[in-house]
Amino acid sequence: MRLFAASFVVGVVALQMQPELPAADVVPAFVVVAALLSLGYLRAARPVPWSWRLAQRGLVCAAACVLGFSWAAVRADWRLADALRGELESLDMVIDGRVADLPQLLDDGVRFRFEIASPPEGVPRHVLLSWYRPRGSAAPPPVVQAGEAWRFAVRLKRPHGQANPGGFDYEAWLLERGVRATGYVRGSAERLDEVPGSAMQWVHRLRGGLRERYANVLGDRAYAGMLVALAIGEQRGIPPAQWEVFRRTGVGHLVAISGLHVTLVAAAAGAIVGWAWRRQPTMVLRWPVRKAQALAALVAAAAYALLAGLGIPVQRALIMLFVVVAALLCGRRPAPSRVLAAALLCVLTFDPWACLSAGFWLSFGAVGVILMLITGRPARGPRWRAALRVQMGISLALLPLLVLMFNAFPLLSPLANAVAIPIVSFVVAPLVLLAALLPLELPLHLAHGVTALMMVWVEWLSALDMALWRQSTPPLWLALAAVLGMAVLLLPRGTPGRPAAAVLVAALLAWQGARPEDGAFRVTVLDVGQGLAVHVQTSGHDLLFDAGPPYGANADAGSRVVLPYLEASGVIRLHSVVLSHGDQDHVGGAESVGHGIAVERWLVGGGLSEALPVTGVDGARVAACVTGAGWEWDGVRFEVLHPLRQPQQAAPREDNDGSCVLRVSNAAGSLLLTGDIGAAAERDIVARSRGGELTADVVVSSHHGSRSSSSDAFVAATLPEAVIHSAGHRNAFGHPHPEVWARWAQAGARNWRTDSQGAVQALFPPGQNSRIELSAHRMVEPRYWHGR
Repeated sequence: MRLFAASFVVGVVALQMQPELPAADVVPAFVVVAALLSLGYLRAARPVPWSWRLAQRGLVCAAACVLGFSWAAVRADWRLADALRGELESLDMVIDGRVADLPQLLDDGVRFRFEIASPPEGVPRHVLLSWYRPRGSAAPPPVVQAGEAWRFAVRLKRPHGQANPGGFDYEAWLLERGVRATGYVRGSAERLDEVPGSAMQWVHRLRGGLRERYANVLGDRAYAGMLVALAIGEQRGIPPAQWEVFRRTGVGHLVAISGLHVTLVAAAAGAIVGWAWRRQPTMVLRWPVRKAQALAALVAAAAYALLAGLGIPVQRALIMLFVVVAALLCGRRPAPSRVLAAALLCVLTFDPWACLSAGFWLSFGAVGVILMLITGRPARGPRWRAALRVQMGISLALLPLLVLMFNAFPLLSPLANAVAIPIVSFVVAPLVLLAALLPLELPLHLAHGVTALMMVWVEWLSALDMALWRQSTPPLWLALAAVLGMAVLLLPRGTPGRPAAAVLVAALLAWQGARPEDGAFRVTVLDVGQGLAVHVQTSGHDLLFDAGPPYGANADAGSRVVLPYLEASGVIRLHSVVLSHGDQDHVGGAESVGHGIAVERWLVGGGLSEALPVTGVDGARVAACVTGAGWEWDGVRFEVLHPLRQPQQAAPREDNDGSCVLRVSNAAGSLLLTGDIGAAAERDIVARSRGGELTADVVVSSHHGSRSSSSDAFVAATLPEAVIHSAGHRNAFGHPHPEVWARWAQAGARNWRTDSQGAVQALFPPGQNSRIELSAHRMVEPRYWHGR
């Protein structure tokens, strides 16, 4: 079972890493191969020498791997078949259906999953819709409840997310949840029925009522969002600042309903039923206490999972508990490792995309660590000491996975969790659930008071500089070696090889990502949507040119894209941040960057010198970006080519033309970063340039490829090998404009665009006759769901 489950996982993971799905007629051949391998194992099942037994195990591994790969391929093909036809993108259409889950409340609207009753041809059944109040209107946001039937006029588009190194794969997230199109309500909306149409929709209606009641009782208290998350799994009410505290202390798992919460509810229900069952002799004679406890635990856990919305982590925990209870009810006492293997098989059979989430590996990894620490070892000392040993073991054992997936791990997690886990598990969560069962306000007030006291300790730990270890993303082979090393370290003292295992873990922590050699530089134009953010890295310095757009009141490109990318790249300090001008699509993420990473100097253009869009950031120098400024880092030259002076009160068009223009060059070539300058500013730059000094090998196009920029004279003066357009997917402005695209192509430049290719990277080597290497993230790490 264990060997089969591990091999099945390998097959499923292998499929999820594929750039394309195998052809439909190939999958049956894979299944036949698995069947033949299994038949070979059965024929050799009689007692045989050790060499034959080894061959048997090889057949089992091969068959399970092929079966896992084939099953994941079939499921992926089924799901991708329910797609939005390309020609229907961004067309107005009218659809009828029901709100399928608990709507998410936005600042100016609402977002919800919508199940279409009778999808038109070429339209998927499940879509994710956003409904905003009219722009500029003071009217309250639209009100939508789970289970309601509506008729909407909508515009839909295929799933699309930003693609950056170290970034979140939004398209994979949608695929796992069965959402095959996104869109927004446009124009008419008519409520057809208020009564939910299914049992699960009634559950979501109940969850919405609890959210509203908790909000009315708690109001705008600081930790109200945490209590709502513990009750119904809705985490949107938790502000970003608190999520950062959770990340730095490793207590985020306490507010994300998962295996810990489900297990606690199941254990409490089992204990209560067991206490009552033992006091009824007739019941004990009819059915054993342990089986009654197991069934009660499963029912309670299922009820809590429903209340939490049956999210993916909750489903995994419930499936694992079901395997355990099924074994007990059948009178079996399998080894814990076999139960874990069976749960692993069930989870990936039900959801082959679960392996794409960090929670899958962390949750199964934590259970595996617990089994290693408690199975087959005599209990010594008080229980609190054993619990502390398990908690320390989990924190240390998951270190390689945390570094691989998040480029960081909380050093003070054991201290934070030692206090937070018992308080949340035995005080806060029971009070929150009690308030859900009974119409009482006092439990919520008590829960918030206890949470506030707990967070004093957690927030103090988070504020310490040593709270979080950060480093660049290690290679997969090194992370796997460190996982093996950590497993050896968890074995009992005296186990051979422990010093070598410690070396493997130390090698992981000492890993540093490759930087350009001296005299070379690397530029990465990040995929931030309709905006601009460019990272330039030399052998010893890092520069950020613009910080991307805002994504709403509580999110921006700085926090969502730039900082995760910098962490994955191992950047801990920015020696300079250049803000080309004041448009929000260029400076919207600047404050998040300023608070999230050390910045030595800000260089600002477009009239920003008197109004730096970053508050509360001390110790950084601010200078105006004007022609003539320049410096050299590690054999790489940086020169400001524009503007001649800083306008004080600039009109929008003048603000664009006041953008800072930066030229970065070495022996191999040069890069030109142009902000949002228009044709007038381009003419000024061309007129001031002498003898081909404006020639560049790579140009980031002005104003995202707008028709008002990239004039004929400017294109002729630069003559690059490549031009990169940073624009949003299907943006309303039509950037990059077809005329601009054609103009650069006619000049001999290859066009690159972030909206369809993801982050674009160019490496300028140190040698004079060396070739500049360009690549795009979707080309380097293609996946079969991209663009589908």
